[in-house]
Amino acid sequence: MTNIKPALFWLVGILTFTPWISAPFALILGALMAHFQAIPTQVQPSVWVKKLLAIAIVALGFGVQLDVAWQVTSDYFALMIVSIIVTITLALILGRLFKIDTVTSHLLGSGTAICGGSAIAAVAPAIRARNDQMALALASVFTLNAIALLIFPLIGHALGLDEQTFGAWAAIAIHDTSSVVGAAQAYGDNALQVATTLKLARALWIIPLALVSAMVYQRMTKTGGKRRITVPWFIAGYIAAMLLATILPQLDALYSVTFNLGKQLLVFCLYLVGASITLERLKAAGWRPLLLAIVLWVVIATMSLLWLTVPTG
Repeated sequence: MTNIKPALFWLVGILTFTPWISAPFALILGALMAHFQAIPTQVQPSVWVKKLLAIAIVALGFGVQLDVAWQVTSDYFALMIVSIIVTITLALILGRLFKIDTVTSHLLGSGTAICGGSAIAAVAPAIRARNDQMALALASVFTLNAIALLIFPLIGHALGLDEQTFGAWAAIAIHDTSSVVGAAQAYGDNALQVATTLKLARALWIIPLALVSAMVYQRMTKTGGKRRITVPWFIAGYIAAMLLATILPQLDALYSVTFNLGKQLLVFCLYLVGASITLERLKAAGWRPLLLAIVLWVVIATMSLLWLTVPTG
């Protein structure tokens, strides 16, 4: 039985590269593997996800034309800025009411406002967050990512959202890139392109957020020195892929294959995300940070949905 479990883990992993397993289903299967302890000891899902997801995102860039990317970003620029400001401000205010320390509140606000774990990882060294504060923020955001991947497509279909609207909503209201593109992929190719493009444009705000966080922290604590700002490399890779696809359209057949491979690799990544879910990790979040994360998520999801669907004027 001990030898069967690792073999089953790899067999299901291979099946995620087929059309038979969707992104949400892959997440559930990964969680089941973790629950039944079927993950090989040499496999570290969280480490693999970080590396493979970056490759998948760059591959998805070959499916987006630069003019389309510019149009999508400009169309939703105001919503993106407002959502970031509202989320971080609300996180700091509610954090005080919930009696959560300022650093953890700031990490939760950053992760919700921009791109989940990547934003938390970038901002944490800028404000000298402790490991336990990072763990609380990451666990809370991770939990909601898994839920969002499953329920957002259901809500979108129930509300009759078109693919472009759903893609924009997912990009603004879901934290991590993996869950954004996973939910969008389950909705349709157009939703996937819109969500990925807008999500990565949103992720670029890691840079100013981390810089401002470092400056504010240094002023509050009267400490000097520079903080190293970490920006995910796949953002530049995604932009480069878009540029290449735009400059050399004659290679469209190759781009199409690469884009489809990226989509399937993404499903495997979500399988690994599910395999990272453990009861201990969920317990580590604690109820106060998780409550704050839920409130922030509900507010930004509701606000962005109304912004996208309620007619103005």
